[in-house]
Amino acid sequence: MHLQASMNLAQTLVAGNDRHTLAACFLGPYGENDALLERLVVEFLRDHVYWRRNFHPEDPPAIPTAAAQHPDYLAFEARMRRELHQLSAALKKSVPFHSPRYIGHMASDLLLPGLAAQMLTLPYNPNNVSEDAAPVTVDLEVQVGLQLARMLGYPHDPAQPACAFGHLTSGGTLANYQALRLALSLKAFPVALRAARVPDLELPPDDWSAFNLRADEAIGLLESWQRWLAAQSTTQRARWNGAVEAQRIEQRGLTDFFATHPDLRVPCVLAPATAHYSWSKGVKLLGLGRDQLLAVPTRGMRLDVDAFDAILEACARRREPVLLAVAVLGSTEYGTVDPIDGVLLARERSRARGLDFAVHVDAAWGGYLATLFRNADGSLRQRGEVTAEFARFPTPAVHAAIAALAGTDSVTIDPHKLGYLPYGAGAFVCRDHRAMALLAERADYVFHAQTPIDFLARYRSLGQFIPEGSKSGAAAAAVYVTHKVLPLHHAEFGRLPRATILSAEAFYARALGFAQEQAGRLHVLVPFAPDSNLVCLALNLQGNRSLVRANAFMRRLHDTLRADARQPLQTKEFFGSVTTLSRDLLGDDEAVRIFGALGLDAGGAGESLMILRHTLMNPYLLDRENGISYIDGYFEFLARCTAALAVEMRVAQQAPA
Repeated sequence: MHLQASMNLAQTLVAGNDRHTLAACFLGPYGENDALLERLVVEFLRDHVYWRRNFHPEDPPAIPTAAAQHPDYLAFEARMRRELHQLSAALKKSVPFHSPRYIGHMASDLLLPGLAAQMLTLPYNPNNVSEDAAPVTVDLEVQVGLQLARMLGYPHDPAQPACAFGHLTSGGTLANYQALRLALSLKAFPVALRAARVPDLELPPDDWSAFNLRADEAIGLLESWQRWLAAQSTTQRARWNGAVEAQRIEQRGLTDFFATHPDLRVPCVLAPATAHYSWSKGVKLLGLGRDQLLAVPTRGMRLDVDAFDAILEACARRREPVLLAVAVLGSTEYGTVDPIDGVLLARERSRARGLDFAVHVDAAWGGYLATLFRNADGSLRQRGEVTAEFARFPTPAVHAAIAALAGTDSVTIDPHKLGYLPYGAGAFVCRDHRAMALLAERADYVFHAQTPIDFLARYRSLGQFIPEGSKSGAAAAAVYVTHKVLPLHHAEFGRLPRATILSAEAFYARALGFAQEQAGRLHVLVPFAPDSNLVCLALNLQGNRSLVRANAFMRRLHDTLRADARQPLQTKEFFGSVTTLSRDLLGDDEAVRIFGALGLDAGGAGESLMILRHTLMNPYLLDRENGISYIDGYFEFLARCTAALAVEMRVAQQAPA
């Protein structure tokens, strides 16, 4: 197998410059860096033990030296070793995410800085609920939020009032839920101020206007309220604070809040049809109800701005409030990027109709692609600078979407995806931290009563502001150290997504060639040109017009690509995943295009076509050291498998019933 001949000289030079840095980043498909990881683990385990011994060296050892020879001790050790050996054996059936032969779901090898930092921190067991339980790692988590904010183009200087804020979560689902919580709290707070009849503040004239303030206006009103309250006497402060809290949506609940504000309705959430199912979970968990999640049609699996505009116009006409609009940067199923810039422009048009809402970007998958667009000084790279490194990435639409991130209200990013860090490390980042005061939840047994005086001090009581309580400080250490070793700009961390985009471009080019090679035997189609490092592939046997038979063929093909605990891993040449396309999701025009190109009868409502989904995040898919392209190998594998399956299905079809 040979490397893609289509790579131009500039791309080859970039890849060559990145190669030696990437060589040190991971344990490696073959465990090549085992000695490095072993040295790090032993060094910092010894360092941890020295720390314990020097905490109060005058204390005698609590565990006697002779204990290791006692029969009970030896029996416990034997049981522990037996169970660990059994666990180790069972884990050999795990999916080999580390291998370039794995191109299925959003998982790959782990970055050594993060893996080592997490292992180093685990014995200290910090709990990032507050500084009392994590005096070191809670600060690291707040710093991670600022690192991610800088990558997104958000304000990231804690000395500035409107600085961004971010925190880690167990995953993107919880980060998306946090976006809903914050948007609802900020949207409803001005209404509560009106209901409490707070004097001396410039309040909106009615509930509808109050519920549709811009985020910066609502934050300005919050700060005016805080200043006014601080100027009151102790007695008056308690009285007015209690009056406002009694009117807040968090106190009254959705039913009572909207019942006492008849000019308002429960707001809806707008998300593209490609949005992750966590949004359905979120609206149900928040109590809005699944009916309030409205799907925005897509065009080419990217949010259709014209359809979005039409929905907003209808909402304004019906006086139906919108809480949040979601744009996706790297959809889970197809890797497509929504026109974030178009969503922001649509919001500007909507504001002229008196309808305002937050814009959240679900960049759980594609967030770290932003490193390719960021200079070391934090400035945005021009599209021409980025495209010089690739064949076609980024398209003008993708560059415009990334550039528009800075104008959004909040973003979800998953370090445990394209950040190559251990699960679970998701992240939520909001553009203006001052809104977070509305989410504060004080628990006297955890949090101190004094008013924090600066940005870091405020968020050292992190548990006040986040959906979780106890949470791992080791995960925060892993993300922070990784971002320090590989800063979040194109010349450092960007080497990783650069390698994966080059792989995606090589895969796309090879797929087009494969379609020509298989003409007359197979219909082969890349349904959407890739926006990121995720590429889908649709296949159908030549002459077959049945969607049922096409899906049966794909299910048999997927059986050869998925992990099976009943078989040794070595029997699998490659690992892949599948997803589906439905007429409902595609829309009529796209359905006609895709089904027609595959020689299939157009699917009816609710009918879905199964397709292959390839996540190309392993940086070693194009192995220049050994002159191997796992991408070429994969398509050779597909050619063999599809040929064998075609014969198998033809024989089965001809067999007597």
